[in-house]
Amino acid sequence: MTRFTSFVAALLIAGAATAEQIGDVDKGAKVFSKCTGCHQIGEGATDRIGPHLNGIFGRGAAAHDGYRYSKSMKRAGDDGLVWTAETLDAYLENPRALVSKTRMSFRGLKDAEDRADVLAYMRSFSDNPSDVPEAEPTAIATDHDLDPAILALEGDAEYGEYLASECLTCHRADGASEGIPAITLWPTEDFVVAMHAYKRKLRPHPVMQMMAGRLNDEEIAALAAYFKDLE
Repeated sequence: MTRFTSFVAALLIAGAATAEQIGDVDKGAKVFSKCTGCHQIGEGATDRIGPHLNGIFGRGAAAHDGYRYSKSMKRAGDDGLVWTAETLDAYLENPRALVSKTRMSFRGLKDAEDRADVLAYMRSFSDNPSDVPEAEPTAIATDHDLDPAILALEGDAEYGEYLASECLTCHRADGASEGIPAITLWPTEDFVVAMHAYKRKLRPHPVMQMMAGRLNDEEIAALAAYFKDLE
């Protein structure tokens, strides 16, 4: 059992969680210093390169009025993405696993305890921290790291072409994006990470969750290989 899994198990025993039980607020304030080049939080926070993060818990993606979000973030919000401890944890670990073409250039926080701490700090600036539901984030002891062996799979592009017929009923083979995002010329790792995020229901689109849920690791790798070079 990892330290983080043990940590989450302790939360389950403890019952209803407070911000401190998600992680350490003081440590989280230090971790958040990595974010301050783009984001502000707390009294007087304003939008900068990225939106301010006051009240982020329980808010839908791209729902902060007055900030110009990327098309991908708006689409995620339209699909139903809501910022909870679980979805924020996944986004902080690998932003493009959750929102493929996010403008956030941050490479991610790989240490699970750092993420737990910064989430506790961010949660303390929610409008009503004591009322933020904790059942979802504390009931799921999960590490969002994708197995490197999955990323290392060499996909068969010809098999991917065979599998792609269902994908191409919605996505355009010519790469056009008219209400539905283009998936041609996508880097294979981004494609694979995104599809597994749908399989684990981190990405909220129900049709994509269903489609990805039917695919095994080799099939996802094959589709990634096919769409990577599809002009």
